[in-house]
Amino acid sequence: MMTPMIPPILNFATGNLGGAELVEKSTTLADLQGLFADPHAEAVLSPDTQLYRVAMLPGNGGEGDLNMGVTYLEAGRVGQEFFMTRGHIHARAEQAEYYFGLCGRGLLLLQDMAGVCLLEQVFPGSVHHIPGHVAHRLVNTGETLLSALAVWPAIAGHDYNAMGECGFAVRVLAGEDGMPHLVTSDQQGM
Repeated sequence: MMTPMIPPILNFATGNLGGAELVEKSTTLADLQGLFADPHAEAVLSPDTQLYRVAMLPGNGGEGDLNMGVTYLEAGRVGQEFFMTRGHIHARAEQAEYYFGLCGRGLLLLQDMAGVCLLEQVFPGSVHHIPGHVAHRLVNTGETLLSALAVWPAIAGHDYNAMGECGFAVRVLAGEDGMPHLVTSDQQGM
């Protein structure tokens, strides 16, 4: 008699991914040096401050395969700017992706190739389709960990440099009331 295998487990209440050997990557403030708008506020924080980590199921990366991982984005700010992921567009830009909100609250910043931005609220149960040719970044506007499940084609790749050249057109800052508001990247707003 064959014993059924236990697959990886995603706890939708906590966002924890487990039950399998995972590939994990952690990103610190030092890894994102110069990404935040306020260099003085950035200098006050330890460069070892963990901003986010990604836990992925290992995949074979072949044509037709899918990658799956969970991003865990810490709550916090650099000056008035909320913690965020580096953001990227896919190396194969035509490839789409899905995000699923697991826990916490935040925003998904989307920017097309013409520089037009769209924001979507991320919360437990939210579903986000990220079309091809659209850069994307998670922003944690809450007071607790934000986690989101992502599923994307293994062939998509990540191009972090493309957004580094022109950047995202908007930033998400905390207002005097602590609530998020947008400013264009070229505004001082702080």
